[in-house]
Amino acid sequence: MTARWLGVVTLLVVVAISYLDRMNVSVLITDPAFTGHFGITGDRAAQGALMTLFLVGYGVSALLVTPWYEAALGVRRGLLVSLAMWALFTVLSPFALGAVMLLALRALLGAGEGPLFSLKTMYVREHFAEGELGKPNAVTSMGVSLGTAVGLPVVTFALYLFGWHGSFLLLAALNVLVGVPLVMLFVRTTARRSQRRPARDRFVAALRTPRLGWILLVEVATLGYLWGSSSWLPSYLLQERHFSLAQMGVLSALPFLVSLGSGFLGGYVIDRLAPARVPAVLVVGAVGTAACVTAVVLADSRWLAAAGLILANGFWGLQGPAIPTLVQQYARPEAVGSTYGVINGVGNLVAAALPTLMGVVIAAGGAHGFAAGYTLLAATQAVTLVGACALLRSSPVSSYGQPPP
Repeated sequence: MTARWLGVVTLLVVVAISYLDRMNVSVLITDPAFTGHFGITGDRAAQGALMTLFLVGYGVSALLVTPWYEAALGVRRGLLVSLAMWALFTVLSPFALGAVMLLALRALLGAGEGPLFSLKTMYVREHFAEGELGKPNAVTSMGVSLGTAVGLPVVTFALYLFGWHGSFLLLAALNVLVGVPLVMLFVRTTARRSQRRPARDRFVAALRTPRLGWILLVEVATLGYLWGSSSWLPSYLLQERHFSLAQMGVLSALPFLVSLGSGFLGGYVIDRLAPARVPAVLVVGAVGTAACVTAVVLADSRWLAAAGLILANGFWGLQGPAIPTLVQQYARPEAVGSTYGVINGVGNLVAAALPTLMGVVIAAGGAHGFAAGYTLLAATQAVTLVGACALLRSSPVSSYGQPPP
């Protein structure tokens, strides 16, 4: 394996670790000891806010801090600073003196993770040429599915063995003992970063990226599906479909394991498409995901509903490599990280509302609450479809990293 691919695999692991950190509350809100300690038992809106506040911090940081990371730190140092922040805020969380302090720590954790996806997009842009972006983008993006798939059962297992306090401490240790050494050993920044430009100039260049609005719309919808589905999946399986705790641990992992393979398939297909046809992957993913989620809502059988969730994530996973590839095609080379920061930051800020909105809808819907909440997930894919079709109709990029005249 070449040095650049060792860096890609390292980024996959770091992204997976970050998703372990952020997904643990999805399991913890099913634990009466955790919700009772922080006074949020039965409060669906407050439980959803644990993810929403994380995403607000994440979005603001991705939008405003990323240009400074790109200008001053680069990929390697930026990752090391981020990992240190994740470990700190995770280890402090179980000692929070109430729900308000816990929410503040969740927002700070989100702020620490904000630049991550821009850093991984910068790394791929620095080390890979046009026509070979899809696969490394797919592999690094697979960390989302891997972290979510592994995270839900791992946190469930840690909760069973160590209690909710111990689950936080275990995740903090992973940042320090796994993430930091891998970055130190395998992530290198190329000479391309010697192009010094102030953070403000990079931010301005990012805002001038062609088709930015349509790419951003797709990002909002894609993240809305991710955060909405992952935040409520354990509760849906336990409380709506009445699976056991052990069954929930397995079934909550399967959708994201399937999206691991489909994400790589998406990257493989992207490398064989003309640049202007890359959004076609988004079209297929959106239609398939929406159809499967609709089947989940209508299913009477709990096992049929579980199968629909798994297939939905398979189609959703196809979309993962498309967005960073579009950014790398359209953004100016010196502003790739900042452009992805704008897209990922604003995308998360908007998508942050969905876990809480789903919580409100679930609470208001009574016996049909979860069905109503999951209908919102299908709606996100209709938005993805609109954005993808608009991108297919727009003018293709004229050359790698340069917009058409």
